[in-house]
Amino acid sequence: MRYQHPEAIMFAIPNGGYRSKIEASIMSGEGVLKGVADLFIMYPSGQHHGCFVEIKSEKGKQTDFQIIFEVNAKSFGHHYAVCRSVEEFMNVVEKYLNN
Repeated sequence: MRYQHPEAIMFAIPNGGYRSKIEASIMSGEGVLKGVADLFIMYPSGQHHGCFVEIKSEKGKQTDFQIIFEVNAKSFGHHYAVCRSVEEFMNVVEKYLNN
């Protein structure tokens, strides 16, 4: 993505994974928010301010917190997509950035 679209800034949001109770407490104190998508593309396109991308396995489902975050992100003018493969991610990025 960075090679094909250097004009856009994409970064990961390390919310997931297993943490010890102490580490989870520290991260919570630093502002980690349940449900935030895995990736963010910081680039305005069309009517959107940026694009959040949630990565899921083929059968993976969004949690309730992720669904709430998706609704909020869209209400604030961001695009939101759930991708289940590299190909799907590439299609979302191309469509979003070439809007």
